[in-house]
Amino acid sequence: MKFAEFKDGMLIKAGPVAVTEAEILEFARKYDPQWFHTDPQRAAEGRWGGLIASGWHTCALAMRMAVDAALHDSESFGSPGLGEVRWRTPVRPGDTLRLEARVQGARTSSSRPDLGIITWAWTVLNQHDESVLEMDATSLFDLSGNN
Repeated sequence: MKFAEFKDGMLIKAGPVAVTEAEILEFARKYDPQWFHTDPQRAAEGRWGGLIASGWHTCALAMRMAVDAALHDSESFGSPGLGEVRWRTPVRPGDTLRLEARVQGARTSSSRPDLGIITWAWTVLNQHDESVLEMDATSLFDLSGNN
């Protein structure tokens, strides 16, 4: 999508993506090697009753869906950061996730007319329509024509 296509209140949907045990283990072993993400046997006896994905893995899956649905081939060039990030329900092997991203604001910077700013609220839902991730994101767009 191009920056001009983003409108306040617009809902962008993406996915689904399937989450496998192999992906959970691979991501966690590399980036978040806590036992409840990396040891299926120990995790089965733990608080969560089984292996769960790292929240950062869930964020990465959400990012991929956002790129596929909206940011690919756009003028997007980065983000100054996130607002709140909330992991609501654990993501487990076999879950199927989808993204719903609501545009809260789309504007051109008042001080830099070559800068577009999108604020949006992302919700990732599993196959049971349970929210597994909620976060507030900001994306920046280069409107100078040099992207």
